[in-house]
Amino acid sequence: MNVKKILFLAVGCAALALGAVGTVLPILPTVPFLLLAACCFARSSTRLHRWFTGTRLYKDNLESYVQGKGMTRLAKIRIMVTVTVLMAIGFVMMDQVPVGRVVLACVWAFHLLYFVFGVKTLRPEEQDV
Repeated sequence: MNVKKILFLAVGCAALALGAVGTVLPILPTVPFLLLAACCFARSSTRLHRWFTGTRLYKDNLESYVQGKGMTRLAKIRIMVTVTVLMAIGFVMMDQVPVGRVVLACVWAFHLLYFVFGVKTLRPEEQDV
């Protein structure tokens, strides 16, 4: 295995780990790290890329988005609710850090705006295609 493939594998594993942590921490975004992991795994190993794109995490959250179709309404709602709940916990915990609250509120607002207006919502008839 050459150095380039090892580097892509290491970055892919780190991105996957950060994406997994991002599902429970309000500050870390999940989707960009998972997209980076998919890209790195594709360049490091065909077998690893097939494994990652076969996982439920990928299929439920990224597959239709990566294909340029958009996301299902359920996926968008699930992501927005999860992020809102986790950011609300972080917001409450930052009662002594007003700047942190402002930053967190801005990140939350941009997150909602992006998912509502920036990501296409698949209609039920488009989901089967």
